[in-house]
Amino acid sequence: MSGKVGDNIFRASGVIAAAAAGRTGTVDWVTTPKVTGDSPITAVTGKGYFLNTAAGTITINLPAGEAGSIVSMADYSATWQTNNVTVAADGSEKIGGVAEDATLKTEGQSVTFVYVDATQGWINTMDSTSNVRGAPPYITATGGSPCSGAIVDTNYKQHTFTGPGTFTVANAADCAADSVVSYLIVAGGGAGGDGGTGEGGGGGGAGGFREVESPVDSYTSSPIEGSGTPANLVTVTATGYPIVIGAGGTPGIVAGDPTPTPVGVNGSPSSGLGITSAGGGFGTGGGAHSSMGGTGGSGGGGNARCGPGTPGNRTGQAGNTPPTTPAQGYAGGNGCGSPARGGGGGGATAVGGNTTTPTGGVGGAGATTSINGTPTAYAGGGGGGNQGGPGPSGGAGGTGGGGSGGKNEVGDPGTANTGGGGGANSCGQNWPPTGNGGIGGSGIVIIRYKFQ
Repeated sequence: MSGKVGDNIFRASGVIAAAAAGRTGTVDWVTTPKVTGDSPITAVTGKGYFLNTAAGTITINLPAGEAGSIVSMADYSATWQTNNVTVAADGSEKIGGVAEDATLKTEGQSVTFVYVDATQGWINTMDSTSNVRGAPPYITATGGSPCSGAIVDTNYKQHTFTGPGTFTVANAADCAADSVVSYLIVAGGGAGGDGGTGEGGGGGGAGGFREVESPVDSYTSSPIEGSGTPANLVTVTATGYPIVIGAGGTPGIVAGDPTPTPVGVNGSPSSGLGITSAGGGFGTGGGAHSSMGGTGGSGGGGNARCGPGTPGNRTGQAGNTPPTTPAQGYAGGNGCGSPARGGGGGGATAVGGNTTTPTGGVGGAGATTSINGTPTAYAGGGGGGNQGGPGPSGGAGGTGGGGSGGKNEVGDPGTANTGGGGGANSCGQNWPPTGNGGIGGSGIVIIRYKFQ
């Protein structure tokens, strides 16, 4: 049987016994796929058609029915579930005994219609709902925004999550070693402390920082990359992995007199692939009237108090809580009174600085990694408040620093999607105080894998 000019065809043997004279039950497949732009397609008896609906729906019109007429069609691009195929009979002829169009909407489907008689019309004699397709030898996956599946190196892709989502693995790699992924999980940073009247607040601790570079990967990772600990390695399988992004902690608010305790809030954990990073601890605020700051991925800095009331010096809080190997963060620095200056929040690679004359403590340094293809700093601690003036900057990956003491300014926030700790505020002797510590920066999750 010959095809029309421009069509490539091959002969395929069938198993259908056709009633019409000259029909053997075989079809000649037209191997030039039909696309949306070809619709509507007029089918010819004895032909099979590969229908590509990747760009939109397709309508195929069956020929006038004659006993033994046969037409086949197959889902070329495995997209019929998204863009359907409408099969229309000629005139008032029937499909399966019903004088209505049929809709093909199953991914990977292939069907064969044979015309029997006027009662039943075209009957589907073969229906496969699976389309056997080769699987790539490496990971294929979806999920993340805005850089879902972005190529960051010749053979590697990365998925970035700045909000909750699912990392969905469609296929794991044939070789188990290639199914071990690289990842970065940073939690939300803690809030900076509110100094209150005559007090220097402590800087917020950075969110916990956990990174693993797959043994088959090669990029410039942070100095605290954890692939040397086997328990940190993650071998993915074909399933969905929920991703949680931790929010930054919010500062406490000083009310209309010095009695209430202005306590901040830790950052929230981030998690994915079964790995969790702890939120950063909040910086101590409120001097003699406050509770201690928070422990966490990195610890909050201690505050200090001078002026009215009992002078008080607070130590920074512990990081790497709960403990991980390598450590996910460090402790906050200590505050010291008269004049009151708070300690810096802990960072991913260093403790927060203790107060020094004439400034509060600097935030602990964060960690820099190129997992996303560009050297980027994460998880720096917030700076401590300084009663007499602006506080110091936070560590790399977080902003920070106390507000100017006499102006009741708000501490700087931690940078969003870096897990930076919030900077502390210092309120000087003004009352009522109006400034607050800075909010912690939100977290991030990045997953990277070999795709070819």
